[in-house]
Amino acid sequence: MVKVVTDSCSDITPQLAQELGITVVPLYVQFGNEIYRDNVDLSTEEFYHKLEISKIHPTTSTATPAEFANLFNELAEETKEILVITLSEKFSATYAAALQSKTMVKKDCHIEVIDSRAGAGAQMLLVILAAQMARAGASLDKIVDRVKMAIPRVQIRMTFDTLEYLRRGGRIGKAQAFLGSLLKVNPVLGIKGGATFPIARARNRTEAMDFLVNFVKEFSQVEAVAIEDATTPDDLQTLARRLKDVVPPERIYLSKVSPVVGTHVGPHVLAVAVLEAE
Repeated sequence: MVKVVTDSCSDITPQLAQELGITVVPLYVQFGNEIYRDNVDLSTEEFYHKLEISKIHPTTSTATPAEFANLFNELAEETKEILVITLSEKFSATYAAALQSKTMVKKDCHIEVIDSRAGAGAQMLLVILAAQMARAGASLDKIVDRVKMAIPRVQIRMTFDTLEYLRRGGRIGKAQAFLGSLLKVNPVLGIKGGATFPIARARNRTEAMDFLVNFVKEFSQVEAVAIEDATTPDDLQTLARRLKDVVPPERIYLSKVSPVVGTHVGPHVLAVAVLEAE
């Protein structure tokens, strides 16, 4: 069976990873001299508490090619086919590290690496699709083709209380246009071509949530939806309740924005990703 690997920026929950047989490679968060593996040494809750009280703004880094190679050698004891789906290469060197590691693998194994051109919930939906196909017995080539065809059909929208974290981390992209507004707004951003871009300015959190709900309603057919929060679980549950009449509950995946992603989006992000049906 094909083994599916992804990085922790996919925000795959431990429960889902176990259920679908997904291997999650943790990336790194660093506060000064303190280095943590994403969601391993530092839980999501601990991270956001630290983010809000620390005077040091954290930085992030990817797993090394050697770490990927060691994992691939371990998995090659169980399989001859491995698929890796990474965070957008425009956000991180993770894709490059996974590609480089292929030359370091000693075992005889076919390894494919796909740049999701996204992150968070959008990346998550692609990983889930791949894992479900793998469990159904699909070949690596078929899974790769299906995932690549699905990438243009995945869209994500995120709303924030502030874009300051994106600005600090250098991930703000074209959303730079939203900075400097004198008005207190809740900006809504998307990811396209692996980079963030501005969508709308909501006047408050309620209006921003309405925007996310309407975003999902715009799709005539939805294969799956991922909803994420960082520190606002009530908002997450409200959004899930509002969407259950739009999308069957079994197609909705709930998660938390992981520490590495949270470093760049901040504690009050709320996100919805949609995989449009073929």
